[in-house]
Amino acid sequence: MKYSQLADVYRKLESTTKRLQKTAIIAELLKKTPAAELETLVLLLEGKIFPNWDASESGVAAKLILKAIIAASGESRERAEHEWKKTGDLGKAAENLLGKRKQHTLFSRELTVEKVMANLRKLPGMEGSGSVERKTQLIAELLTSATPAEAKYVVKTVLSELRVGVGEGSLRDAIVWANFGKQAGISLEDGEEVSIGNREEYTKAASAVQGAYDLTNDFGVVAETAATKGIRGLQAISLKIGTPIKVMLAIKADTIKEGIETVGVPAEAEFKYDGFRVQIHKDAKGGITLFTRRLEDVTKQFPEVVAMVKTHVKGDSFILDSEAVGYERKSGKYLAFQSISQRIKRKYGIEKLAEEIPVEVNVFDVLCYKGESCLHKPFSERRKIVERIVRGEEKKIVSARHIISSSEKEIGDFYKKSLKAGNEGIMLKKLDAPYKPGARVGYMVKLKPVMETLDLAIVGAEWGEGKRSSWLSSYAVACQDDDGNLLEVGRVSTGLKEKDEEGLSFAGMTRLLEPLIASEKGKEVSVKPKLVIEVDYEEIQKVEGFYKKQK
Repeated sequence: MKYSQLADVYRKLESTTKRLQKTAIIAELLKKTPAAELETLVLLLEGKIFPNWDASESGVAAKLILKAIIAASGESRERAEHEWKKTGDLGKAAENLLGKRKQHTLFSRELTVEKVMANLRKLPGMEGSGSVERKTQLIAELLTSATPAEAKYVVKTVLSELRVGVGEGSLRDAIVWANFGKQAGISLEDGEEVSIGNREEYTKAASAVQGAYDLTNDFGVVAETAATKGIRGLQAISLKIGTPIKVMLAIKADTIKEGIETVGVPAEAEFKYDGFRVQIHKDAKGGITLFTRRLEDVTKQFPEVVAMVKTHVKGDSFILDSEAVGYERKSGKYLAFQSISQRIKRKYGIEKLAEEIPVEVNVFDVLCYKGESCLHKPFSERRKIVERIVRGEEKKIVSARHIISSSEKEIGDFYKKSLKAGNEGIMLKKLDAPYKPGARVGYMVKLKPVMETLDLAIVGAEWGEGKRSSWLSSYAVACQDDDGNLLEVGRVSTGLKEKDEEGLSFAGMTRLLEPLIASEKGKEVSVKPKLVIEVDYEEIQKVEGFYKKQK
């Protein structure tokens, strides 16, 4: 497929804020795309080079892109930097600079989707002496052959700054419309309202597409499977060790009584640890991979966890769900998540940090064992497998502490015990529930103490990814000191809704913040401190070097 076709779709997507119109645009593109090219095309639609779970990074910074633009356009560095500063957007700067190019070189050729992806996927493997020059040449080769509009989107893709509003919901629905629209009787009326003639067929198709995505986290694979094998092919997709799936999420409960009413009795009550979710994969060859809730591969960052799994968990192959919690080596006291969060992104000095901030892994669920999916087994059976295969050792790897009870008082005592141990609270789990990836379905609830509140001004934010790519989120917030200065004290990422009708949404907050944007740099924006929000918090921790005085 010509890259110009994809660039035209990017332009159309940028020109509308209406989700249904975006879905229709994507669906039409998917219909026209050869099945063999769908994986590549869908990744590029999302602004990605690799699937969510792939740890590969291009290692390309804005200054390297600038060198490639200069090489492709023939402009001076001074002129290129001026254009970048003027637009504040390197993609737009590339479009403007290449638009002034009088002619393509003799060696330029029409770009294809495959060529763009082939060049970009070579970037992570280039390291060491001369790697900057080689990366620059690869990108410059694409820009030399690109039209100005194509250059804009190539640059934005490399920098992970493609914001055309392609979210998970739009992609999921587009795959349904493109492949099963006829059977479901789907039509878009005046670009404003969707009509579904056969609701049963639509539900079946949408469920199959969502289910396949939950197990692969790769819409490219889902799109190709839907196009070539239909609903049966999607339903045949299964867990694959080494490919993370979205973790099942809990809903909130304000009281133990409310939690029990949600999950039923008897229920399992389990310590809720203040750590981070770790999905542990072991393949038939003994290879172990660790993924976070966000599907990040953190195997290298936690070598001691790999060693623990090898020695303390029985089984040739499995996928486990767990929580890793940091603790003080001398006292054994559990640490707050902030203490171990620095380990997740660490690339150097890993062994030293592992010695300073050790972790205990608490295993509470099994998703796959000995090559067999456990997702449809009731939780009570899955928990028994965990108890059987995890040979626990305190402060290394253990089965998460729990009780099974029908007594509100007994569960209340267990809740107090968890808080006294330094944990966040407890989880309550439905014993006969299956494992539903990526969903808050009432199979488990979390119970934590009521939080205090602060009034803080929003002073910054960042553009999101995936379904939040057109929304501002991760809000930087600041308080006022005794002299009237604003001090940035943290970031807020939760508490808003996905849809306007559910309450204050990310889209609604974005509409409030956009007129207040003072500057942008990549995904980061600084905001005039005009909007004050009430923020719930559990505790305040001092982090050296974090507090920033606002100008």
